[in-house]
Parts: sequence; C-alpha cells; structure tokens
Amino acid sequence: MPVDEAAVADTAIDPPLRGQARARAALRKPANWAQLVRFATVGASGYVINLAVFASAVHGAGLDKGIAATAAFIVALSNNFVWNRLWTFRASEVNAGFQAARFCVVSLVAFAFNLAVLYALVDGLGVAEVPAQALAIASATPLNFIGNKLWSFKA
Repeated sequence: MPVDEAAVADTAIDPPLRGQARARAALRKPANWAQLVRFATVGASGYVINLAVFASAVHGAGLDKGIAATAAFIVALSNNFVWNRLWTFRASEVNAGFQAARFCVVSLVAFAFNLAVLYALVDGLGVAEVPAQALAIASATPLNFIGNKLWSFKA
C-alpha cells in the first residue's frame, strides 16, 4: 500500500513550531494578558512581603542571606498561593492540596533560580543583599508565571 507523504507531513509537525504557534495564539488572547496583570499584582504583594521579611531577617535578626531568603520565600509563598488560586487563576473548584503541591514545586524551582541569581549578584558582583534579592525575585518571575499557568492552576 502506498504511503501518502503529504498526510504524513501534516501529522509530523515539528514540535518547536507547534509550540511557537501555541505561544502566538496565547499572546493574542486578552484574558491571558488580564491574568498576567493579576499575577503581577499578586506577585507585587509577595515581592513586598518577601523583601520586608528578608530585610528584617538580615538586618534585624542578623541571619545569613540564604536563611533569610528561605524564610522570606515561605511567607511570600503562602500569600501568593492563596491569592493566585482564588483571584489570578480562579481555580477554587479543584482540590487545593493538589494545587498547593504543584504550586510549591513550581515555586521551589523558581526559588532555586532566585537563590542562584542572589548569590551570583552578592558574591560574584558585590551587589548589596537587599537590592540583589529584589533583582533575583524579578528574574525568577517569568519562570514562576509560566509554571503556574501551565501546570499548577491548569484549567
């Protein structure tokens, strides 16, 4: 039986091209942009909480930057999960424990990236700790949004 090469070519779309097409389609949806704005708003509140806890732990309690960053991460994580679940992704119909577990995994990956940037800025470039943490948080935000949108709170 002869093979229809055109049909085979249609079904064997290059995965990177398929991903690019999905990304372009997602960028055209106003709802995705509104969701990104809500995520950024929640992130801003978490950012302030994170920096306040970090600064208090480093300057007030004299803790090491790694321990301070971990404490700040845990406090901000709790805030961000609740607000992202209820407001950003409006995913309250799904089991909260399941979402929380996924949210923690995504957040831990983003936090590991954050810590790598923090140490590179402070120890490698001599940036002061609090501004370095501010930059590290900002650099991890895109990773965090994509992971939470596509996995933690996937509709």
